[in-house]
This record gives sequence, structure tokens and C-alpha cells, in this order.
Amino acid sequence: MRGNITPAITDARKLLIGVLPGEGVGPEVIASALAVLDAVAAGSGLEVDLRTGGAIGLDAERVAGRALTDEVCNFIADIFDQGGAILCGPGGGRFVYDLRRRINLAVKLSPIRPSRALDDCGAIHPRARQGVDLIVVRDNAGGVYQGRWSLCADNGTRVARHEFEYNQVDIERILTAGARIARHRQGVMHVVVKRSGVPTISQLWEDVAAEVARAHDVTAVALDFDFAAYHVIHNAAALDVIVAPNMCGDVLADVAAALLASRGMSYSGNYDDQGHAVYQTNHGAAYDLAGRDLANPCGQIHSLAMMLHETFGLTREAQQIERAMEHVWRRGLRTADLAPADGGHTIVGTRALTDHIVQALDATA
Repeated sequence: MRGNITPAITDARKLLIGVLPGEGVGPEVIASALAVLDAVAAGSGLEVDLRTGGAIGLDAERVAGRALTDEVCNFIADIFDQGGAILCGPGGGRFVYDLRRRINLAVKLSPIRPSRALDDCGAIHPRARQGVDLIVVRDNAGGVYQGRWSLCADNGTRVARHEFEYNQVDIERILTAGARIARHRQGVMHVVVKRSGVPTISQLWEDVAAEVARAHDVTAVALDFDFAAYHVIHNAAALDVIVAPNMCGDVLADVAAALLASRGMSYSGNYDDQGHAVYQTNHGAAYDLAGRDLANPCGQIHSLAMMLHETFGLTREAQQIERAMEHVWRRGLRTADLAPADGGHTIVGTRALTDHIVQALDATA
């Protein structure tokens, strides 16, 4: 998947990982990921230097008035400067949007690779998931999420204003990332636009996509946003690399998570121009599940595996983690969000599922 997004680190044996536990179910799913990391490190002879940062999201807002504090920004910058990566739990408020802007994490990669071990659950028929292996390459730097907004009164009527823009440089950056990935896969990237609804932005994205595709010897295919959402569910196996503006990519990655059988399975990596990265789930803090041992930890564990592969070049260890999860699911052990409608499986909590995954690491090494 790397495609020159991340640095070419080959089989690093000493890892520096900064951890932001987050809020809601964050500390629980991060604890699961770290338990898996401990087991993998013990079995592979890895040295892991773990450092924990401060509060984020609504927890940080209550204390410091901001979802992303200077303390956390400095913590992340220090980890990056020393060649490490960040494993991040969910945080509410403006945390993720401010993080991406202030740390310049312009590129987000969301892999969508359904497991056949979970064909018996989820809302999408298994036929629609067969052969699906796509990646959503999403812009983090521009668009509606990084615009300017205000709420005011005009002649006694409340008016909400929101202004945003895209420039050629930002579009080139995200499309270049998509093209590099596509070149190492099937050579095609679908570029999400909305020609009639957002004509000038769509035109700029299409023009830049054509230039970038020629420069990287890949094919760029424009796909209107609404049809892209339909296509992701109806015929996702025909897609490989989707490159999208900020909000469009956000929606498409969440829609595509239905192919994974649960949003709790979704995960991502966010990268700056030097390949420094923050790995996280694509789901929220799920405050209603917090402290109840009900959260699915697999999205966070997948984000750990993505970190090991993409940043540290530890492909064998990443695949070992993925095989361990598959092994547990095939044994019929699931969290409640992955329970099949017809029953017949054992529903366990966050901690118990994590324990089973850790035990399966030896069996799948």
C-alpha cells in the first residue's frame, strides 16, 4: 500500500510509538491494541519505546478549552522528530480536524478489505463483499472541514455562513498520493467530483487529475459523488483506489465500512509530506459504550497492524496480527456488533476478544 506515502523503513526492530488513548471507548480499544503489540514484540524480538500523551477531544476541552492542545501537538512533533509514529484513540469535538490542519496530515488512507471470516454478519450480502480490496485516499487539508464559518443575524434571521476553497497545490498533493498507490496496484484511480453541483471545484480536480495521471502513468476516472456512494455498495469489487475531497472521502469511507460488517472494524493512517503518520480508527468515541466492555477493538488493532507495515516495514508482524483476528472470528468469537442474525456464535467483551487474539498470535505465527 505504501506507494511512497511513508518512508522506506525496512524491518525496524526498535519502535518509537506515541500513544494518545483518547476518550469514550478509546482507552479500552487502545489497551487492546497495546496488548497485541506486547505479544507480537515478545515473539519477534522487537524493542518498543511507548510514550503516552495527554488528553484530547472533549476531555481536553473541559480542561484546556480546546480539543487539541499545544501540549499534544508538541508531543506528536517530538515523536515524529525521533522517527516514531502515533497510535491514536478517538477524540470528540474538532480534535481530528484541528490535528490534521496543525500537524499538516494532508493525506488519509482508509483500506477497505472485508474478511471472508465475517461473511455471516453485517448488513451487506456476502456477494457484494467478494473480491473487494479498495483504498479511499482522502484529502485532509482543504475543503469544507477546513473552511471559515460564522453564525450571525441578518434582519432578525439567523444565518450560517461557511466558505472554503481548493487550490491546485493541495489537489496535486492528494492526487499524487493516490496515483503513486494506484501505480503499485491496478493502475486506475477513481477521482470523486460533483460536476453539476460543485462545477468549478470539480473542474479543477478533474484537470489536475488528468495531469497527475499522465505524469505517473495511471488512468484517472472521474466519478460523481452520489454515484460513487452507490458504487461502493453495489459494485465495490470494480473499484481499487478512490481519491476524494475531504467531506466526500469521509462519507465514502464510512459507507464503505458497511462492507467490513461493522464500523468498529474501520481504520486509517494520516500522513504528512514526510511520511510521518497518525494511525487511528474511523469510528468515534462511542461514549455510550465506554466502560462497559462492549467495544469492538479490531479497528484499533488493525490500525496498529497498518502502522507496523506502513511506517516500520514490519510486514510479517502486521500479517500475523491480521491472521490472528481471522482465526478468532472463524472460531465464532465476536463482539456484539459482529454477531450473526442467526446466532450460533459466542459473544464476548472487549477484553475477552483481545485475550483470544493474543492467544491466537502463537497459533498463526
